[in-house]
Amino acid sequence: MSKQLKLLMVAMFAILILAACGTSKEEGSSNSDASNTEEKDVLKVGLEAGYAPFNWTQQDDSNGAVKIQGSEEYAGGYDVEIAKRVADALGKELVIVKTEWDGLLPALESNVIDAIIAGMSPTPERAEVIDFTENYYTSNFVIVTKAGGEYADAKTLADFAGAKITSQLNTTNYAVIDQIPDVKKETAMESFSHMRVALESGVIDGYVAERPEAVSASSANENFTYVELEDGFKTDPADTSVAIGLRKGDENKDKINEVIKSITEEERQELMDQAIANQPAAK
Repeated sequence: MSKQLKLLMVAMFAILILAACGTSKEEGSSNSDASNTEEKDVLKVGLEAGYAPFNWTQQDDSNGAVKIQGSEEYAGGYDVEIAKRVADALGKELVIVKTEWDGLLPALESNVIDAIIAGMSPTPERAEVIDFTENYYTSNFVIVTKAGGEYADAKTLADFAGAKITSQLNTTNYAVIDQIPDVKKETAMESFSHMRVALESGVIDGYVAERPEAVSASSANENFTYVELEDGFKTDPADTSVAIGLRKGDENKDKINEVIKSITEEERQELMDQAIANQPAAK
């Protein structure tokens, strides 16, 4: 083999090695950058998108709705407006992950989502497994029933004796039904949409809800009304408040609390009133 040919082969071999190293380095850097960008710049928020006026599903981005991950649908509502403020303050892009109620805590604990902003009350039981921020809304429990029906003029819990009442599975709303004397406590339902259908069809006489949901229901359906009881449910503050759920030790908790504290009570009510006005009629 000639000396010139040997030198040419050595040069070509060196070029191949350098090219391979460069490609590997670039690919590794690109993947790492993409991963870091995803972790740093995205806030994945879990909610049902089925609990108006806190959150609902709609078909477009009107009124500030945010596209749901992996779907052609959008999520709107009070929770979404709060989520947008939190994401902006953290310098992150908001991603809405539509999640069934019972799947919210597992999704948070397994890193599928970064936060729960879903009208969730910071009960002691939940606080054992996740952290909660300051409350971002406080309400009270009422009973949604048929307008003009047997229970429409009820004033006390005793007035609902014998009524078929339910609420959502694994919520304080459902637990307080036991305070109604001689109540017919029906099986808990998965969503408030199901409860509205059940009430409309006469399967139940009413359901326990937070006041904003009750206002939403009666606004969406003229056949519904809600009863604010003079002698109502006995509850702890945690039962009627809603807060953001975070993983234990989340480093953003203090900053998120600053965002929440910056929203005045008047502004919170304005946001809720706007959410009620914007809700899709079917939700």
